[in-house]
This record gives sequence, structure tokens and C-alpha cells, in this order.
Amino acid sequence: MSQPAKPSRANSSTQRLKMRRDIAAAAMELFATKGYEATTVDEIAAAAGVARRTFFRHFRSKEEAIFPDHDDTLERVKAVLDAAPPHEYPLDTICRGIREVMRMYAAQPAVSVERYRLTREVPTLREREIASVSRYERLFTRYLLGHFDEGAHQDGDDGPLLAEVAASAVVTAHNHVLRRWLRAGAEGDVEGQLDRAFAVVRARFTGVGQPQGRGGASGAPAVVSGGGEGSDVLVAVARTDAPLSEVMRTIEKALNKG
Repeated sequence: MSQPAKPSRANSSTQRLKMRRDIAAAAMELFATKGYEATTVDEIAAAAGVARRTFFRHFRSKEEAIFPDHDDTLERVKAVLDAAPPHEYPLDTICRGIREVMRMYAAQPAVSVERYRLTREVPTLREREIASVSRYERLFTRYLLGHFDEGAHQDGDDGPLLAEVAASAVVTAHNHVLRRWLRAGAEGDVEGQLDRAFAVVRARFTGVGQPQGRGGASGAPAVVSGGGEGSDVLVAVARTDAPLSEVMRTIEKALNKG
């Protein structure tokens, strides 16, 4: 007699996430009606229809219960970084990675708006949110620093410093767009706003993660204009790994100056 098939890892992960979301929904409803301080873990578990021990299998505390997706989202972000093609500009990679965070919020806009309201009202929840966000920043910093040779970590080399600042800038740009979107009731083209914010970051940190000796010279694509009398010639020289958007922006600036 054949044995019943064991649940796949994907199914198990889906069930786990559903349980976490159900508990989180119960917690948010109680926080909204009773208040955060007056709500107990036992009440959250009862409202979610689970035992107290089940609650603590999924969350360590009641403040953690309204952030059910961050662990899974962090794993998806890591997967984006791990699967990045070798020719991709590292700053572009982490911009792609943090989009997974925005998609997490956008998947449940009404829940995200209510959670934002709660975190504004309850300092403990705000601190928990900040701690969750810092995990992404540390991940991106490690990723950018991984694109520097050990020899680059020496006095007078600003590359590692720029890597940390750039990682913070990507997270800050994402959070700026996210907060504006949530304050607007999750209305508007959040993907377009995110694109514009990342363009600002890329313009400031071109070259970070690609120092000398690791895929080409750092810095923006170089553009040189020239030509004989009566001619208009523009010669552009760019890194082979430079994003097309960077090349086009630099050419556009040179043409405007001309």
C-alpha cells in the first residue's frame, strides 16, 4: 500500500505564511478596537482560532505579530541578489531586490495602510518596524561590500564607505516612496514613483560596487565632444557594464551643454 505523499516545501511555506497572516489580521483588529496595550497574546490567539503555543511558534511577541511577511520577503530579496547576473551593476541589483519589499506592501494595500496607521500611533510597533527595515539595509551593505577586493579596505579608500552609504540611500528612497504612498491611502503609481526615486540614487552613486580591477573603472560613463570646424561630433566612451539609462543620461547632459 503506497504511503500518502508528504506536503512539498512550497506548500508548507504557503501554509505557514497563511497562518502568520491570519494571526496578524486578528492582532491588528484587536489593536484597532481594544488598543495595543490592552490586547494580550491569549486574546490574539483566541481571535485567530489557534492555541497560545501556536502563536509563539510563529511570533516571539505581540508587536511582531503585525509584520508577518518580512521573514519571507527577506528570503526573496536574498534570492534576487544570489541570482543576479555577473554583468549587472550592483546598485541596480539591490534596487531590484528591494522591489520585493514594495510588492509585499502592495499585495495587501488596505492591510498596509492600517498597519502604517498603527505604527504611527504605537512607539513599540514603530521600533519593531525600524528593526525589520534595518535587516534589508544590512543585507544590501554586505552585498555591495562583497564587490570590493580585500585590498580596497585600507585607509584613504572611500569605496567601502560609499557602499554603505549607497545601501542606506536605496532603502531610504524606497521608504520615502512607501510612506508617501501609504499616507495617500495606497493610491497612485507606486512603481513609477519608485523608478524615479531609484534614478536619483543611481545618479548620485554611479560606480559604487565597481572599483578598479573589478569589472572596469568606477564612475560615470565618460563623454567627450569634439570635431573639426563646422562639424558637430559627440564621442561617448562608456563602461561595458554601464546601465543603458546611465549612458543615455550622460549623453543627454553633454548634448544640452553643447
